[in-house]
Amino acid sequence: MDLNFSGLAVGVSLFLMIGIFHPVVIKAEYYYGTKCWPVFAISGVAAVAASLLIENFIVSTIFATLAFSLFWSILELFEQKKRVERGWFPMNPKRKNEYNIK
Repeated sequence: MDLNFSGLAVGVSLFLMIGIFHPVVIKAEYYYGTKCWPVFAISGVAAVAASLLIENFIVSTIFATLAFSLFWSILELFEQKKRVERGWFPMNPKRKNEYNIK
């Protein structure tokens, strides 16, 4: 019996990306605020370009998944700011003026 590990490799890589980007978004918002979103966007575009240029299907798929995880992180960065304003996460005291705290 031949087993195909391609889907498993992509699934594991996606699982790891989600696990890595969750704390990255939290730390990025804490230290840099939402103004660091272009870093995620540029990295996402670079990952899309890499995905288009890489011939290996599995590696190309992993780069495409990385790209869209980076794009999703932009949305989560702004959502994280809202979570901080609600008091669900700690606010960086050096950036108090950037939040809409009532």
